[in-house]
Amino acid sequence: MNKSLWVLILLFSCSRGNNEETKETKRPNIIYIMADDHTSQAFGVYGSRLASLNPTPTLDSLAKSGMLFENCFVNNSICVPSRAAVLTGQRAQTNGVIDLEGSLPPEKQFLSMELKKLGYQTAIVGKWHLKEEPASFDYYKVLNQQGTYFDPVFRVQGNEPWPSNEIQYEGHSSDVITDQVINWFEKEREEDKPFFLMYHFKAPHDDFENAPRYEDYLEDVFIPEPQSLYDNGNNGSEATRGNNDSLTRYIGSSVSHRNLIRNQAMNIWQGPNYKNYRDAEDILPNELVKWEMDEEEKQYTSEVYQSYLKKYLRCVKGIDDNMKRFLAYLKSNGLLENTIIVYTSDQGFMLGEHDFIDKRWMYEESLRMPFFIRFPEKIKANTRTDAIINNTDFAPTLIELAGGEKPEYMQGNSFKSILETNEEPEDWQKSTYYRYWMHLAHRHGNPAHFGVRTKEYKLIFYYGKYWVDTDNPEAEWNKSSWGNDFTTHTPVAWEFYDLKKDPREMNNLYGNPDYKETIAHLKEELKRLRVELNETDEDYPHIQEVIDKHWND
Repeated sequence: MNKSLWVLILLFSCSRGNNEETKETKRPNIIYIMADDHTSQAFGVYGSRLASLNPTPTLDSLAKSGMLFENCFVNNSICVPSRAAVLTGQRAQTNGVIDLEGSLPPEKQFLSMELKKLGYQTAIVGKWHLKEEPASFDYYKVLNQQGTYFDPVFRVQGNEPWPSNEIQYEGHSSDVITDQVINWFEKEREEDKPFFLMYHFKAPHDDFENAPRYEDYLEDVFIPEPQSLYDNGNNGSEATRGNNDSLTRYIGSSVSHRNLIRNQAMNIWQGPNYKNYRDAEDILPNELVKWEMDEEEKQYTSEVYQSYLKKYLRCVKGIDDNMKRFLAYLKSNGLLENTIIVYTSDQGFMLGEHDFIDKRWMYEESLRMPFFIRFPEKIKANTRTDAIINNTDFAPTLIELAGGEKPEYMQGNSFKSILETNEEPEDWQKSTYYRYWMHLAHRHGNPAHFGVRTKEYKLIFYYGKYWVDTDNPEAEWNKSSWGNDFTTHTPVAWEFYDLKKDPREMNNLYGNPDYKETIAHLKEELKRLRVELNETDEDYPHIQEVIDKHWND
């Protein structure tokens, strides 16, 4: 064989080896898509009462192309703390964001920082809501705080310091955010780097302003209603209902007229019986009687509910259609195969269950996050798991999928092996911890509480106090973003649900002797988690005093 041929063979061999090495070591792109308050009930693929409406055909198809998590939970069902948990992989007292006044400085925006170390170009477009500049990202175009549904204003990088540089676009936010995501791909993406993109919708956050093209969507359709909208059974406790239901008129914002401070008619639908109690002082003593729903009230509640759900689902329809447009763009540009696509929400949402609106509760519809992930190279299509995960687990998982290692400072756990094997390791977490701090905030009337959830059971402790000491005259308990109405503590109580027998949480079994050992075990688990996750109340002795006093009630 002549010398020239040997050289050609050698060059071909080296080239082939280099190409194979590049293919093996090429990091996947990551697209993290998050809607605001898009609850699991509002999907087809989660099999809720609304599935027959086929509200999310595109998202259902995306879910079926990867793995869907049936037990994904939020650490605190409110926007800012949830987003901070996603970006830090940490719980509230560790990352410092416990309520809506929290903020996340660039040095704590860990997920983007860790992926940049791995060579990723990072970007975020859409809702941010963490107040400080998302400066850890290479590129950002984020809404001004909550943002508006129409003609949204975005904060961008520019010559002036944050947050002075702003650009406004015409149109509905779901359309505009998708436009700007595609614009990033067209004008900003560096093709020689893997990318990490956070693509965040404002919708379907209340007040549910849909694009005009959806005004007729579901117009003549009757939306299935939850039975607990009209009959709440034995759900709740003295903490959420009061003695002999004496607190139901202001605990938990409602669809019906039940809550006199905030109900859905006040938000978006002023029916013939509309009343507007803006302050606690407006409520007359004879109105704070035990709440009963008569036939006239049932008819009114149904009318409000139908309006509520149609507005909400029209916003969901806008997301689903924009996802169809975005996925078509990815496909046409060859970006589907080596790209991890996550779809989730920042928390769940109450769609009339227990006659509640909004979120904040540890009840299932608020606690559960939709979560599914597609990555054809590693994740088998059309798979589901009931493994328990929470939103602090997202960052460690994405970092490991990108080829990195979970940082020691992150409290969450990577579920990469579950994605790749569809098997839950024997030592995988068996429970998740929840904490809602904002006692009686925003006229929604949710008492502060914490609890633990396993696959079978849920235990909730309502401690009924503000996280700052209201007995201290100098305490600024009425924080500007909270909008409290009642300067009061609420009753302390426990709730316990057997989720296998009672998935809709209609029967509080706390105190039932048949569950004595189970409840004792859950209390031990709750103690363990609070210490392990740095979620104790050692800095809030007025709360710890209540916990100690009522732990064995």
